Amino acid sequence: MYSSEIRNRIKLSVAAYAYEYKDDPIMSDADFDALSLEINPKEKTGNKKMDNFFKKHFQPDTGMWIRNHPQKPQLDYLYETYYRKKV
Repeated sequence: MYSSEIRNRIKLSVAAYAYEYKDDPIMSDADFDALSLEINPKEKTGNKKMDNFFKKHFQPDTGMWIRNHPQKPQLDYLYETYYRKKV
């Protein structure tokens, strides 16, 4: 079972990825901002690589941190599989 912190980090990361790389806002700016404020970069999730990334790079007032995300291929997979608007 994923903790709410892990779920929030994944959802926010996919949203930032979709906006920055795919020009596809999958959530409103207000929802993104609200979810950003729920992220606790100091919380340990058991994934040292991602915990370190969020401690060093996450900024709640922007989505530019996504450019340093170490798992962009996984974010692309999640975006394409679950979030991309099907035409």
